[in-house]
Amino acid sequence: MKKTAESGFSLIELLIVVAIILIIAAIAIPNLLQSRIAANQAAAVADLRGITSSNLTYMTMYNEGYATTLAVMAPPSGGGALTSAAAGLIDSDLAAGFRDGYNFTYSPSAADGRGYYQSFTLNANPMKAGVTGNDYYYSDPTFVIRMNTTSTASDSDSPIQ
Repeated sequence: MKKTAESGFSLIELLIVVAIILIIAAIAIPNLLQSRIAANQAAAVADLRGITSSNLTYMTMYNEGYATTLAVMAPPSGGGALTSAAAGLIDSDLAAGFRDGYNFTYSPSAADGRGYYQSFTLNANPMKAGVTGNDYYYSDPTFVIRMNTTSTASDSDSPIQ
């Protein structure tokens, strides 16, 4: 009788393959997380630009100064007509103040004699610093977006390039 050789993988061969996969994952996962942070930060800057220009549009359309909140720039619920209370200039998610790992904080200035706001500040802060984003952003009616790497940005921080 002839003895046949068994075919298959040995335990050592399987362990080597698993070790190689783990090494590749250890290299790739941090790069993936950094890519996600960079994408969130780019989206936050784009959203700041969008909100700021939408707010200028709001001021021009309704002749009531800048918006009182982000929510008034959202579309009307149920698809009704556009008004100064539901201007339809930004989407509902952004009007809620959260998107792509960032919180958006909108603050109008003090109202003038007619009750209209002539200025505002807008901040975008990461929901979880180091995880959803690293940088903090600021904008106002000057359309200059400013950045701080350690805490909430303000008008005294450097503009982004």
